[in-house]
Amino acid sequence: MQTKWLSYEDEAAVAEAAELLQNGELVAFATETVYGLGADAMNESAVKKIFEAKGRPSDNPLIVHIYDQSQLEALVQEVSFDAKRLMDAFWPGPLTIILPKKKNVPDATTGGLSTVAVRMPDHPAAQAILRASNVPVAAPSANLSGKPSPTTARDVFEDMNGRIPMLIDGGDCEVGVESTVVDMTRTPAMILRPGGVTREMMEAVIGPVEVHEAVLAPLASDAQAASPGMKYKHYAPKAHVRIITGDRAAERICRLYDAAKKEGISTIIFSVCEEKELFGDRDFYAWGDLEDVASVAHHLFSSLRMADEKGYDQVLCHSVDTEGVGLAVMNRLVRAAGFDIEQA
Repeated sequence: MQTKWLSYEDEAAVAEAAELLQNGELVAFATETVYGLGADAMNESAVKKIFEAKGRPSDNPLIVHIYDQSQLEALVQEVSFDAKRLMDAFWPGPLTIILPKKKNVPDATTGGLSTVAVRMPDHPAAQAILRASNVPVAAPSANLSGKPSPTTARDVFEDMNGRIPMLIDGGDCEVGVESTVVDMTRTPAMILRPGGVTREMMEAVIGPVEVHEAVLAPLASDAQAASPGMKYKHYAPKAHVRIITGDRAAERICRLYDAAKKEGISTIIFSVCEEKELFGDRDFYAWGDLEDVASVAHHLFSSLRMADEKGYDQVLCHSVDTEGVGLAVMNRLVRAAGFDIEQA
């Protein structure tokens, strides 16, 4: 099967994508965060095709995408006052809200949990497909499980060609990392996965918000993942990723790079553009600006994919501050590195 690669600006393509979803098939499409791999969230057999296409563990819950808050009635038991305030403030946008699910939502969609994760994407491609299909769409990132998430249609095609019937191209994703996931079934609310909507932004709307300890650390082996991106190693290129943090990180990175070169290990350094001169003529990629951590988030996954395309064995990453969107960057990085972090 050759995957059709069409533009969201083609009305016939959107109509065909909607029909595929209604008939229990898979469609990959652009969102403002990363590309998603969608199926009708209420069709259990369709949802299972997502796990098959991605090679994704079936106990990893999915996020349900909607285009209007009225669709929540079929999915959730109740929407708390604070959850509604977050929706009004940040939807459509990169925020996923966990709420108690209705029994008719398939366990395959929620990983067997009693809750369901819902968001309203802010991208014309996603909005067009959701409206045309008029079904809630379960959609994780449209990549092979464990690989860096796709932020371009080319990334999706590389991983999914022949595995899915259709890919709807919506250009490069603006945010570049998956949505923030916040659990609104508890008080105070808790971030399970950080993203473009930061803790500080939510606290300005609803007051105190906690951050789950597994955001920057491995989830306990016997714990159940309540959100995508918590339990398993994620976002990893073939190259080995190492994170160096601390006041002497740049110096340590240079030593590691030079030692690897002597051993024939091809290595690239990822850091902000302002620090390029610290690394001399060593292979270097500027993945953003010091004063704009959102630019690092935007380039994160494409940077990791680039390392594989160029055949590097190792990526040495200079950590970023965990304030604001920096928390989302470090959350993805520590999982891409398999928690290989060194304090310098």
